[in-house]
Amino acid sequence: MEFYVLIIGLLFVLAIVDLVVGVSNDAVNFLNSAIGSRVAGPRVILVVASAGIFIGATSSAGMMEVARSGIFNPGEFMFAEVMVIFLAVMLTDIILLDAFNTVGLPTSTTVSIVFELLGAAVAIALIKMFNDPQAVQSLSHYINQEKVGEIIMGILLSIVIAFSAGALIQYVARALFTFEYERHIKGIGVLWSGIALTSISYFLLIKGLKSTGLVPPILLEWSEEHLVLFLLAAFSLMTLLSFLLQRSGMPIFRIVVLAGTFALAMAFAGNDLVNFIGVPLAGFEAYKTWSASGLGASELSMQSLAGEYPAQTALLFAAGMVMVLTLWTSRKARSVTETEVNLGRQDEGSERFESNMISRGIVRTITRSAELSSNAIPPTWRSYMESRFQRSVPLARLELTDEPSFDLVRASVNLTVASILIAIATSFKLPLSTTYVTFMVAMGSSLSDRAWGRDSAVYRVSGVLSVIGGWFVTALVAFVVAALVAALIFQFGSVAITAIGLLAVMSLVLSFRFHARKEKRKASIEEAHKASVTMSSRELVSQVQQNTADTLEEIARVYHMATDGLCREDQVRLKKASHAIRALNRTRHDFRQTTYHAIRKVREEGSEGSRALLLNADLEKDILQSSILLVELTRKHVDDVLLPLLPEQQQALRELGEELKAFLEDCASAIRSANFSQRKAFKGKKQQLLLRVEGLITEQSAGIKKQQYGSRNSILFFNFLLESKDIIAVAFRFVKLHNRLQKTLDSGQSDSLISASDDGEEGD
Repeated sequence: MEFYVLIIGLLFVLAIVDLVVGVSNDAVNFLNSAIGSRVAGPRVILVVASAGIFIGATSSAGMMEVARSGIFNPGEFMFAEVMVIFLAVMLTDIILLDAFNTVGLPTSTTVSIVFELLGAAVAIALIKMFNDPQAVQSLSHYINQEKVGEIIMGILLSIVIAFSAGALIQYVARALFTFEYERHIKGIGVLWSGIALTSISYFLLIKGLKSTGLVPPILLEWSEEHLVLFLLAAFSLMTLLSFLLQRSGMPIFRIVVLAGTFALAMAFAGNDLVNFIGVPLAGFEAYKTWSASGLGASELSMQSLAGEYPAQTALLFAAGMVMVLTLWTSRKARSVTETEVNLGRQDEGSERFESNMISRGIVRTITRSAELSSNAIPPTWRSYMESRFQRSVPLARLELTDEPSFDLVRASVNLTVASILIAIATSFKLPLSTTYVTFMVAMGSSLSDRAWGRDSAVYRVSGVLSVIGGWFVTALVAFVVAALVAALIFQFGSVAITAIGLLAVMSLVLSFRFHARKEKRKASIEEAHKASVTMSSRELVSQVQQNTADTLEEIARVYHMATDGLCREDQVRLKKASHAIRALNRTRHDFRQTTYHAIRKVREEGSEGSRALLLNADLEKDILQSSILLVELTRKHVDDVLLPLLPEQQQALRELGEELKAFLEDCASAIRSANFSQRKAFKGKKQQLLLRVEGLITEQSAGIKKQQYGSRNSILFFNFLLESKDIIAVAFRFVKLHNRLQKTLDSGQSDSLISASDDGEEGD
């Protein structure tokens, strides 16, 4: 008895944690459109969403049947077995959802809980069938296969239908309103607002309020029996309301977006709450039934879970409070929302996702198809439609004017189409994921709105494919991990529970630290970006000098670590060197993304600062590539346990390493202080180092002819020297670049800075 009391307590603790990680992921469903369009300030948006969440949670009808009997047949499992299933589901759900939150990808909490229940139930059913020959030897006897099939079909259909509907409706809306929608809103805007508010109201009625008891049953029955009449009446009322609001000066599109945000938030809380607390509540009801029965934990069938249980207002109230607090405080919720907003944003900028073969193939195919199909459209019509999609603000200037990621027209389309699709699916009792619908509608509307231009389409498509791939990974991982956890708990009991619980805690702690580091890095990049577009030319040059000096000093440190690690065959030291140089490369890559924005800011001035940024970025990329290659070749040689360098080779590299390290540090010091009085001395050191490298290459060649060295360490030695030679040359080019730049700025001239070697010393 005491053991299961602890299990119930653990389930409720896990429910609180699951609420936090679940809301952090699902918040994107109702925040995306409001935040992306900046329909209001962040606090106003959160207040509207919080109101929807709290009303939806506290008026929820309680547990949906999916947590108790929708996936498995509870009557075929004993109390002890059901508790194992529930505990495995909660532990798996927390780890899985937190992983998606940490990387900032939206996924479906409904799909995760369904496949976790399925995986855990299948595992326990297979164990029962294996241990008891008299048990029914058919998995379909234990699992509700029809329900699982419906859910899978719902996933596939929601992806295709939502994307297509979002793309089509957005195309029509943009053609009607154009990007200067304020000029067209007085006429057709009222009708559009009426349609949008009608769909949102209907969605709110049948998805958000139907099971809450807040709407009289007579009204619900009448609306179902006279659907067309209800929709016409609602449309007339909402259109009249929109007209009156517009006449009074109220921005009707803002009303639509805020109303849609409230409706989706309320529906999310009212219907998806089961994903977080349904399993613990089912476990609690199972425990009460078992404790009153007087039977053993392995003797009582859980057929009672197939019945209905009344909602517990106090628990729903507490759940609503946790969800609202999470919405206001969770940084991971912001990360997930930013992923979806960035994939659909109208302007250019750095992209989070890299291109891949599939995304490139899709974009290339669509581009060619569009070119062919455009020839079939009459030129007059094609020209007219092009004019409807012209922006008043050039795309390249959006970030400088601090525009929202997209406008209120697209935001209203996202919310309206999502509401309609979810309402239709609910009315026909079709399983549909709100996450999948809202995300795919947003991506479809982005495509039609031409947010995916030639410079960004391949990255946006790659991002969408990554998110969709993550959805299927969710189902697979949820099934496998929940099955494994359930089997371990069933076999090893409290020992497995303790071990897996500690693993979950460790996972949460590590993901929190990882996300905090990622957010810190992101904040520094954003700060640098903002600074770059407001700096004067001289300030830009100063920033470049500091970054370059930091880069050279870090490369000097990494080079010394690599040399020492190679000579000592120290894998740990080489691993640290590899991590350090790759971290430096990531940081510098992010800062190089600010180059374009800085140049746009100062391009009218013909400033040397903008040219210096380009040249400096080019040199920085070269020296980092050489450093990464040098470290990775060295690390691979040691990891593969190949023959070490001979003592004379090691001594030569150590001496070269000390000299090169000192040279890089001197270059960094001169650039940081903008003191180039010893430039001729730098040139002499550079020539001396290069001659030393050439001498080592000559000695190595002679040694190979005499068969003094092995082939693999000879290849490594040659590559090490060649990369060192490149590092030396680029470091000196940095000095030349900043010396010439400083002279130009000090003299007040605006002569072009043609290249880093444009002083009669080409080939250095």
